[in-house]
Amino acid sequence: MPPEVLFMCVHNAGRSQMAAALLQRYAGGRVVVRSAGSAPAEEVNPAVVAAMAEVGIDISEEVPKALTDEAAREADVVVTMGCGDACPYYPGKRYLDWQLDDPAGKTLEQVRPIRDEIDRRVRALLEELVPPS
Repeated sequence: MPPEVLFMCVHNAGRSQMAAALLQRYAGGRVVVRSAGSAPAEEVNPAVVAAMAEVGIDISEEVPKALTDEAAREADVVVTMGCGDACPYYPGKRYLDWQLDDPAGKTLEQVRPIRDEIDRRVRALLEELVPPS
């Protein structure tokens, strides 16, 4: 069974969407990837969509999703991003809290470094979860 990772933030419109898309790209099916928010926004942040398009990942059709108990229960690793107490805690899960700037209200130029830092962390997580053979 491949490991399952859940990326969680409040609105599921920026950081968690980028992280999920990047991990899906790099994992190539070796990891089950989900993202969700405790209070999902109406749409994914347009600057985030543009930043991801620059690296060849189209998330324009993604929709922010609400966190479900099922998604949290299935996850082996839960990565929270700036939700603090807004993201619920599920016992028995491995938690990582990634302190990252929120891309909400930021320009494309301001979102790029956030995307690049998420990219770095996602690659490191993947190496940990599924070491190269």
